[in-house]
Amino acid sequence: MGRMRFIGLKFLCAVACFLAGANFALSAGSNTIDRRAVVERHNPSFSQIRKESPSQVGNGEFAFSFDITGLQTFIPFNTLAHWAWHSEPLPDGVKESDFKGLKIKAFGKTRVYPSDLASAKKAVEKYPEAFPDAEFSDKEKLAAKWLKENPHALNLGRIGFVFVSDSGKTAELSDISNARQTLRLFDGYAESVFDVFGQTVKTRTFAHPSRDALCVNVDSPLIKSGRLKIFVEFPYGDSRDRAFFVGDWNSPGKHKSLLEENKFSAEGGTALVRRILDCDSYFARISWSGKASFEADKDNSHRFYIVPSGDKLDFICEFSKLPPAADLETGSAFAENVRMWNSYWQSGAALDFGGTEDPRAFELERRIILSLYLMRVQECGSLPPQESGLLSNSWHGKFHYEMIFWHAAHFGAWGRRHLADRQLGVYFKALEGAKKRAAEQGYSGARWFKCSGDTLAEWPHIIHATLIWQQPHPIWFARQAYMLNPSREVLEKYSEIVFQTADFMASFARKDESGRYNLDYPITVVSENCDLLSTRNPAFELGYWRYGLRAALEWRSLMGLPENPKWREVLDNLAPIPVEEGVYVTYEGIPDMWTKMNFEHPALSGIYGVLPGDGVDREVFARTLGKILQEWNFDRVWGWDFPMLAMACSRLGWRDKSIDMLLHPSKNFMFDEHGIATGGPCPYFPSNGGLLLAVAYMAANGDSPNGLFPESWRVKREGFPKFE
Repeated sequence: MGRMRFIGLKFLCAVACFLAGANFALSAGSNTIDRRAVVERHNPSFSQIRKESPSQVGNGEFAFSFDITGLQTFIPFNTLAHWAWHSEPLPDGVKESDFKGLKIKAFGKTRVYPSDLASAKKAVEKYPEAFPDAEFSDKEKLAAKWLKENPHALNLGRIGFVFVSDSGKTAELSDISNARQTLRLFDGYAESVFDVFGQTVKTRTFAHPSRDALCVNVDSPLIKSGRLKIFVEFPYGDSRDRAFFVGDWNSPGKHKSLLEENKFSAEGGTALVRRILDCDSYFARISWSGKASFEADKDNSHRFYIVPSGDKLDFICEFSKLPPAADLETGSAFAENVRMWNSYWQSGAALDFGGTEDPRAFELERRIILSLYLMRVQECGSLPPQESGLLSNSWHGKFHYEMIFWHAAHFGAWGRRHLADRQLGVYFKALEGAKKRAAEQGYSGARWFKCSGDTLAEWPHIIHATLIWQQPHPIWFARQAYMLNPSREVLEKYSEIVFQTADFMASFARKDESGRYNLDYPITVVSENCDLLSTRNPAFELGYWRYGLRAALEWRSLMGLPENPKWREVLDNLAPIPVEEGVYVTYEGIPDMWTKMNFEHPALSGIYGVLPGDGVDREVFARTLGKILQEWNFDRVWGWDFPMLAMACSRLGWRDKSIDMLLHPSKNFMFDEHGIATGGPCPYFPSNGGLLLAVAYMAANGDSPNGLFPESWRVKREGFPKFE
């Protein structure tokens, strides 16, 4: 009993210290913001949809992108879901297990890395002694290529209108006039009104909040006259590296669309299409109310039509891995959708810049609101999202473990951590694979992957094999979860994730003759522009290693467990963040830092911005950040770099510079009329997530009523949990 009492006291003291360090609290203000008014003043409204910027509705797991008609009538936008993947057959005679990996020798040890040979060509040519047996058989090359391209995210289908004139002409985009589409953000739906062939069409488009279903209401005289119908068409998978319009529409013999059910009456009907693509399959359930029929196209076995003959048409198309029940109708689905979206906007944190005269405030608020909408539409699913979310395919649709941070960290920072928990479940799904990978390379713990799809198999590439800055991420997310809910339940839920991650981090650090622990090659740093076999002690990674090991030690203390001596030894003897000429540099001994290496991610700024500053000298950092702002090439960076810089400016109290970063005019940080951001080679949602994280930090911290926003602004803020 005495020991239990001692452990309980130790636990409570640790909690108090932990929360004091985290400075956990809610930001000032409560029930002071008219949230509907703030959101609705940024409702996007359009007279046309640009080909590269669709409107979207969705529920976080599933999203439907559409043109000015409210469907995909004239522009073949995508219908994507986090569970929807496809893999092509392996080449004849090739097995996935034929890929063995690439051996790399460093510091007297040879380890096998999940890299192909092609991506490592330059390193092999420069350091032949580091690559014993650098030969791949034809089978291994083919297996590596297949693993790169498969699985790829799958477009579930295209849904659109067919309009026919009195003379039998099928409408083209040029036949549309008087168009206006409005996204009702607070209620989560789109209204589209337009004229075609002299008749008005009104469409309401929304997604079911908990089932992966597109729901549509259509009202037009064209229905009764038999001049309007709906097409549903299905493509084969798309293995291209990047595809804005996803799907192979020209290989009808490679897949099947089987009409397994087709029932209709005067009151409505339902049809079930079974999709088969090689070893993958899914279903589409199309249901409608009113008099209509469901017909297969005579010339295209993958195209079907809803042919209505009443006054109005309400229909639902639900996609799922198993046959969905025919129990949805648009009226109740719409009510559920509105409740979900209203609850989203009314819960968690909120900001209001409405009383600010500075025009920058309105634009920043617009970016915030649209980003909050977009991230709820497509980034709350069963897996982390790809860089382009559920809008298009990038990197074959695979997600990136290092980018999970920029996709998901903002949810907790806005008081909505539960919306990130499903995707963060990937750490539990991938844990055994990460442990196996670490063990095969001679390390302890779990070494997390870089880039994968639903099979969680790594895309073979030398950068993927050697990148390390994603390793502490699960500790950061576990710590965030505990700060938001300091409970024994959270400690136990994440304990193995935290401990296995820390075990790898400690074993990865290499001890030299002086007793110093180094982060040594082969490594790829955040900016991915280094020499992987000469780079050592990168600044951001050293800062993150310190943060991760400290947090893991605190986690054990909170659980009443003894300190891990290996973690402590590494933490206390880890190499310092490298300094040259009074400023931090990207990595130890970097050549031409400020003339030839001042591009890609300025990760230096993250050591005291994104991170709370473990091992950082504030004065040195201030000089470093000033130099970055003056000398970095901001035309050769990525979108999330600007929020990272904004957070660094905020740490130092540089309020106006923070706003400058969040509204930087770089082509790599633009937000279009839908709020879709640039910053990568595709629609780039880490830019949106980064913006939201930086803004949350500025709203949650600071002693001023404005938080860390400029003193001249009028800011209302509520519900933001402070973090380190």
